[in-house]
Amino acid sequence: MIADAGKAAGILFLAAIVQMSILSSVDILHGRPKLLLVTVIAVALLRGSVFGAVAGFCAGFVADTGTFGMLGFTSLLLTLAGYWAGRYGETTGRDRAHAPVLSVAVVTVLYQFSSVLLHFMLCEPAPAREVLLNGLFPTVLLNILLTFPVYALVRRLLPPHVWADRAREVQLLG
Repeated sequence: MIADAGKAAGILFLAAIVQMSILSSVDILHGRPKLLLVTVIAVALLRGSVFGAVAGFCAGFVADTGTFGMLGFTSLLLTLAGYWAGRYGETTGRDRAHAPVLSVAVVTVLYQFSSVLLHFMLCEPAPAREVLLNGLFPTVLLNILLTFPVYALVRRLLPPHVWADRAREVQLLG
């Protein structure tokens, strides 16, 4: 478990550095690829909801401190993304080939909407037209394209748990 946490921390730190240094200036048809979000989703799918939430918080904290942005903004969004992707991986998405692509597509849409809503609630400029109308589809498409290499790398470094080793039934006491 500690080795998994160290591997995940290294992967997420590297993803945060690449996101902040290289991908922050990439704009393709108003879409911006979110490598850090895709990496958090991949880790969460393979390790579960609690691990995904902690990974999302830590990755978001690194991103917030690295960009001198509002501390906690990205942390909150990535914590929620990691939790829900991990929950999907624990239940419905277990052993499904389409789980990474579906998770990235759905969580990217929710991430974009939540980002605009959170900016609005904090009385900051919330460019809803730019983010939701012009950039939503290209961002989802770019993130889906990032899913294949990122998920393959994360799966190689953090192989999925064998679910058959867990308890199959509950024993009532008393």
